Amino acid sequence: MQPAPFSFPGGIHPETHKARTRDVASAPAPLPAQLFVPLQDKGRAPGRLLAQAGERVLKGQRLADAADQFSAAIHAPTSGELRAIAPHPLAQAGGGEGLCAHIVPDGQEEWTPHAPFDLQSATREAALRHLRDSGIVGLGGAAFPSHVKLGDGRQIRTLVLNGAECEPWITCDDRLMRERAAAIVRGAQMLAQLSGAAEIRVGIEDNKPEALAAMEAASAGQTNVQIFAVPTRYPAGGEKQLIEALTGIRIPAGQYGPQHGVQCFNVGTAYAVARAIEHGEPLISRFVTLTGAVRRPANVEALIGTPLADLLALAEPESNVTRTILGGPMMGVAVENLAAPLPKHGNCLIAADDALFPPRPAPSPCIRCTSCAQACPQRLQPFELYWYAQAREFDKLARYRLFDCIECGACAWVCPAHLPLVDYYRFAKDEIRARERERQAADSARQRFEWRTFRLAREKEEKAARLKARAAETLSQMNREGSPPEAAQNDKQALIAAAVARAAAQKAAAETPPAPPPTEEPQP
Repeated sequence: MQPAPFSFPGGIHPETHKARTRDVASAPAPLPAQLFVPLQDKGRAPGRLLAQAGERVLKGQRLADAADQFSAAIHAPTSGELRAIAPHPLAQAGGGEGLCAHIVPDGQEEWTPHAPFDLQSATREAALRHLRDSGIVGLGGAAFPSHVKLGDGRQIRTLVLNGAECEPWITCDDRLMRERAAAIVRGAQMLAQLSGAAEIRVGIEDNKPEALAAMEAASAGQTNVQIFAVPTRYPAGGEKQLIEALTGIRIPAGQYGPQHGVQCFNVGTAYAVARAIEHGEPLISRFVTLTGAVRRPANVEALIGTPLADLLALAEPESNVTRTILGGPMMGVAVENLAAPLPKHGNCLIAADDALFPPRPAPSPCIRCTSCAQACPQRLQPFELYWYAQAREFDKLARYRLFDCIECGACAWVCPAHLPLVDYYRFAKDEIRARERERQAADSARQRFEWRTFRLAREKEEKAARLKARAAETLSQMNREGSPPEAAQNDKQALIAAAVARAAAQKAAAETPPAPPPTEEPQP
């Protein structure tokens, strides 16, 4: 173990509030009465359904295939009856519903047939398909499919393993590293093999000494693994921030780690990869921290799809809880309906009251103190972004790199005017995306209209060319037969007269009512 060799700009030092759960060992969460498994990750389209309502499903059975290359499969977390496939409230910003598989557990925990995957003899493409079909996604918050992040196996030189867990209150990754360190390191080696990385660098904040020691012991003798203690500073767990702290590589605006030979995975993702390869188990559960205004704070291993109300009840929330946050207090979302299920990226559930999370004071005008710019880990100018977002000058926001903002909330945390800066940035991003969708739709409609106009003009020209060629052929034939020009003119007039007569006959036939059907005489 050694200190991180580099650093990153900005950052803040909020109270961590980790003491309540950091020394609480993980335990399996009880099986809920019903599971609601989201059939899509982070709003991505649901894949092809492989199960039907009314049938019995087994633990680990695939419920839906990956919808496309940027999604992963979905599985049943336990055995039981698939009662319905229907919309259900989701834990996401703004609330709303999404398609979920409603499963009533039978308590038997009967597994679908599964077996270890032979990584050494399989092709790389087969291994990536196995991860996709095992539903492995990033467990650090983005839920991005891991088989996509592994790239083509050539451009990655350094694999960064993210164990920083920089958000306050959350300790699930800390407990995972302390309890499952060996499996995490094995999973990291598998990720390195599939990505082509020659070295693995693990970053853990220095306020987790037990996790640092456990990971150091688990990687002993593995020369391609280095464990680094990162100074406790939010957001050290941001992907670009951790890459810069461990490698010194600063990822420019609009670019990503693989373009510079480095890729980052969460320690929970590495553990899930190890389970999928070594045991053939899909991603159906994860570690979750239950904390805040509760009597029994805990770290639990919960099934994906467990209602958040069931999880929160395990921690016995106080009566004065005013809201519930999924994720950390800096980047998490307020849950509007606790019937919403635990998603794959749900790492923490915080019961908030006014004592722990006082209401935000009313905002006042910006005083241009630039504290937000000093705290920004992305080297942005948040106060400029705020002014242009407030004025709805979306074109100027692009120049100030709005989409480089990772919405970490550091700027709002230090703002003496108590401005909800991140809310403005999210609003501006949504507006810009909506306008871009409208522009693309208008461009598509314009292209369809222009193509139709071109097609009609081309067909008209082709028809005229065919008529001209036919007339020339007729004239040539008449010249060969010795017909005088007057005869050609007379023939042309005769053809026109015949065409007019045919049209008149067709019109008369259309206007003439049909004759009534013959009636039969009654039989005597």
